[in-house]
Amino acid sequence: MSPPRERARHWRHPALPGVDLLRARYVSKTFVRHTHETYVIAAVTEGVDEFHHRRSVERAGPGSLALINPDVAHTGRAGVPEGWTYSALYPSAELVAGIAAETTAIRGAPGFAVPVAQDPQAVRLVSQVLRAVDARNPLAADALLRLTVARLLRAYGTATAAGPPRGAGARAAQRARDVLEARMADPPSLAQLAAELGTGPFPLLRAFREAYGMPPHTWLTDARVRRACRLLAAGTPPAEAAVAVGFTDQPHLNRHFTRIVGVPPGAYRRERNFVQDGGTGAA
Repeated sequence: MSPPRERARHWRHPALPGVDLLRARYVSKTFVRHTHETYVIAAVTEGVDEFHHRRSVERAGPGSLALINPDVAHTGRAGVPEGWTYSALYPSAELVAGIAAETTAIRGAPGFAVPVAQDPQAVRLVSQVLRAVDARNPLAADALLRLTVARLLRAYGTATAAGPPRGAGARAAQRARDVLEARMADPPSLAQLAAELGTGPFPLLRAFREAYGMPPHTWLTDARVRRACRLLAAGTPPAEAAVAVGFTDQPHLNRHFTRIVGVPPGAYRRERNFVQDGGTGAA
């Protein structure tokens, strides 16, 4: 018997601005440590999604959701030999904040208090959002999306910590991140970066990992892929996007992009151009 084939679609629908959509089945796929600017609401229907989240390893099986807040580092891989199948919503921070303000008593930036929730009804709601997209029913898709997010915030939501980082190490880490963001295509070495900030390489490395859940070089790769996503969504060809964000060439972008986003950059760009050209985003 041949092994199950992997498949994935990562797209947007014009009726759901600020929300990425994903359907995927992965078997041998491994997501490296990365973050999202959006929230992650991933509904598992088959197999087990296993991922590092903060300092623990989490497992989301059938009928459960992986719930990840923006900018929280995590990984992803199959927790069983047959892999996992899931549907995911990636709503923007602005959208979730608006829903929280209308439907909950959460004050401040909303977030999920748990990384995994066993909630078959919510899993069905996520699937219904994508089915409404498939059916070209934007009214239902938008309504179901908002109902899903509101339900999850009421059940698992909390106010997340906000404000500037505390302590000299945290401030140095934030300044280092700003430098890397500004000089993404030609970043300094760790020693050069530490010298610019008036600290040592090892203290900076420890502070950065503590603040952002990954070392600076891993964060830089993640940030490059994030920026590449924006360029590709605007129609930039993958080869041009690769150079613009600091990768050596398109194969370099392809390798890192697929290990973080889950689909190749060319497929990501085609889906977004389809939406911009008036497509429905239907499967």
